[in-house]
Amino acid sequence: MTSSSSRGTEFYFHLAVVVIGVIGTAANALILYALVASKQHKKHLLIVNQNALDLFSCIFLVVTYSVKLCNIVLSGWLGYWLCKLILTEVILWWGIVGSTINLATITIERYIKVVHNYKLRNWMIYSAIAFAWIGSIVYMAILVFLTSTVINGVCYIFMFKDKSGQLIYFFWHFAFSYVIILLIFIICYGRILLVIRRQAKIMYSHNAASANTATTQSNQIQTNVIKTMILVTDFLRSCGYRPISMA
Repeated sequence: MTSSSSRGTEFYFHLAVVVIGVIGTAANALILYALVASKQHKKHLLIVNQNALDLFSCIFLVVTYSVKLCNIVLSGWLGYWLCKLILTEVILWWGIVGSTINLATITIERYIKVVHNYKLRNWMIYSAIAFAWIGSIVYMAILVFLTSTVINGVCYIFMFKDKSGQLIYFFWHFAFSYVIILLIFIICYGRILLVIRRQAKIMYSHNAASANTATTQSNQIQTNVIKTMILVTDFLRSCGYRPISMA
């Protein structure tokens, strides 16, 4: 009874994930279409890349959990590659890790633009976009292909040879997923808020008549920045940073 109940719960969980993936795919595709239709895609390359990575993740979220719904017994070369590429969620995590890197890049780009009044050149932005894709693919491919295996028709991941390798991965994952990324968000958006407040004070001292308007605009900008920080934190907590599940 317990085993049957567990399989039923797992089935409905996977089905719910597929539905979420379909909704996410439609939403990100719509945003990309809107950016292209409004001819804003060339002006906001990092934002376009962010949506492209999220769209990629949503598509393979649907593919991965649709395959898991089938409960396929793995055998031969087909079973081997199905485990390595789909059931380990490696392709899905190419998009998630790349999306996280790109999100940090957007934060740094805004920090440089607002705090240092410097606009990144196109080659820098294209390099950052390429790094988000290539870096995530190389990192996840090496990790998953070295630690995944098929045993008795079942796909397993994180099969480390010894505890030292497992500890190294745990500390690296924790440092990258929480410490480094969150520090980037906190420091960059914190400095942005300080610069906005300082600019508002300067505007107030130079033009007392328009002080109310300047203050209102400053408060609105600060509110937008805070909202962005909250959304980023929620994104990290809810979808970007959980260990890859065993298939």
